[in-house]
Amino acid sequence: MADRSQHTSAAASALFGHRIVITRAVEQSPDLVTKLERRGAIPISLPLVAFSTPENFAPLDAALRRWQEFDWVLFTSANAVQSVAQRAANTYSGILRPSNRPQIAAVGPATNEAAMKAGLLVAHVAKTHLGIALAEELAQQLRNRSVFLPRSDRANPDLPAALKKLGSNVTEVIAYHTLPPTNVDRARVTEVLDENSDAALFFSPSAVNNLADLIGRESLVALQNKIAIAAVGPVTAAALRDHGVTNIVTAADTTADAVMSALENYFIKQEKLESAGQTNHASGATHG
Repeated sequence: MADRSQHTSAAASALFGHRIVITRAVEQSPDLVTKLERRGAIPISLPLVAFSTPENFAPLDAALRRWQEFDWVLFTSANAVQSVAQRAANTYSGILRPSNRPQIAAVGPATNEAAMKAGLLVAHVAKTHLGIALAEELAQQLRNRSVFLPRSDRANPDLPAALKKLGSNVTEVIAYHTLPPTNVDRARVTEVLDENSDAALFFSPSAVNNLADLIGRESLVALQNKIAIAAVGPVTAAALRDHGVTNIVTAADTTADAVMSALENYFIKQEKLESAGQTNHASGATHG
């Protein structure tokens, strides 16, 4: 565990002094990094995913030309918002101006925030932060409607399938590609994810799968006995379980505050176990 001898009354969070590895892209993490630092944690960046533009912009451009013909646009990630907004700004300036059509839905608070920054008026934020929840929560509004769905090339197929069952006319396009990390190798991963770190945060199945590719399934499973493994969202937790990780700290939702709260609860339980002479990291995990 990290040295906590410098703990003061001004840094009362259970995260104080703990080294928290963030596996998402750097550009996605400033809010989380700031909040962790305010609680006295030590954020460590280890990006396990990278992103790139589509190889062919034609489908996205065609959808943008039809922007106001859609009834709904469903954004399932902040990356999708940013990719659409950037392409629109570069090619179809002013097309995303707020209007009654299309209506915008976001999968969660981070996506909602990205949409607002892009100048979009969000009509619905999913209560359950899953893509499929957009179809379930908006079933009546989406039934037999025209829906634009800009996504990653690795996005889960559940949402478009659910939309088609509703009779929606779905225009699904690849707005960006999700890739393995470009500047992270096995040596860097081993250096960071050792016993000098206290927790690793996973935000997507892609990050989990890329880590397994880098260090192997056995090493990934063994990691749960050294540090806390935290999953943001049930889809990410399922990806960890698929690789054999069973001791998972799960956040109540996908917000930075929920992630930190889950970790604080974990470390409080861990400290109690250590005080009782038990040192197994996994013992304080919430099974997701």
